[in-house]
Amino acid sequence: MKPSIATKLAQLSSRLEEVTRLLGQESATADLDQYRKLTREHAEIAPVVALYQRYVDGEEDIKAAQEMAGDPAMREFAEAEIKQTRERLAGIEAELQQQLLPKDPNDERNLYLEIRAGTGGHESALFAGELFRMYARYAERNGWQVEVISQSASELGGYKEIIAKVIGRGAYSRLKFESGGHRVQRVPVTETQGRIHTSACTVAVMPEADEIANVILNPAELRVDTFRASGAGGQHVNKTDSAVRVTHLPTGIVVECQDDRSQHKNRARALAVLAARIRDKQVREQQAKLAATRKLLIGSGDRSERIRTYNFPQGRVTDHRVNVTLYKIDAIMDGALDELISALAAEHQAEELAQLAEETQSA
Repeated sequence: MKPSIATKLAQLSSRLEEVTRLLGQESATADLDQYRKLTREHAEIAPVVALYQRYVDGEEDIKAAQEMAGDPAMREFAEAEIKQTRERLAGIEAELQQQLLPKDPNDERNLYLEIRAGTGGHESALFAGELFRMYARYAERNGWQVEVISQSASELGGYKEIIAKVIGRGAYSRLKFESGGHRVQRVPVTETQGRIHTSACTVAVMPEADEIANVILNPAELRVDTFRASGAGGQHVNKTDSAVRVTHLPTGIVVECQDDRSQHKNRARALAVLAARIRDKQVREQQAKLAATRKLLIGSGDRSERIRTYNFPQGRVTDHRVNVTLYKIDAIMDGALDELISALAAEHQAEELAQLAEETQSA
């Protein structure tokens, strides 16, 4: 094991002892926020330290076996023991490296999913509707809840834009690589000559922002407009100004919400989406700075970046970031996304491991 990694693990062991001691004090529960923070940290560190202890024990076993190898009668047994233990330690070391990778603090959060029709007119809007159904089905498979925040329906079906909140443990960790340009190739229903057209939609996946910790919305920097909602909703939409438009003046970000009959609820929803968009903008700016010094294998998540192609005539879906092509488009459009998502997560982890190796070599 590299000395730098061993040092990190030794520091974690010391920290675990300190956290355990603090939790054992009578005054530990006096500050509930601090207590929750300590218990969360304990839960995160303890498995890593336990794994490290197994590695240390394995090293001690090798030392003991090496001493036994000096006895001719025990040499064969000792050498076999050393070989088996070294193989076991190699697996533990690889697992420890994965455990030491930085955790994304947003992984367990709910998320906001935004899908917008791009080039392709009505066909793009139809595809936006199919993408939303795909993600909704995937959420259903995982037991997550999908709540539509805002939608702008197209004349022939589908959506010009739809914003939804996905609520469920680990939702963001699974869908965070879906941001970007999604391209569809097929014969549109409006095409009379049977020609294949290419259309596109953009998808944005943003973690739900913690209003206190992540984004502070200054009322002086917000312009809130109310207006009468349009579309379905009966007579109510023509009588009250229930729809809300919030503009964040420093960034120019605009959020509209009109799906609820309550102006208060629409305003709260719009502010929540606005906070998520501002936080997403901050994160993407940070990623752009990192990308200037080294290329990210998974991609920056830029909205203009083409990440995936759905080719219906050939029945295939290709993710261009990991060069994976699957000939199961019907299943994928019905929410069977695990194979694609797992490939993206594995590539991201491999890239992080490579970065960790670079850091340890230079340390």
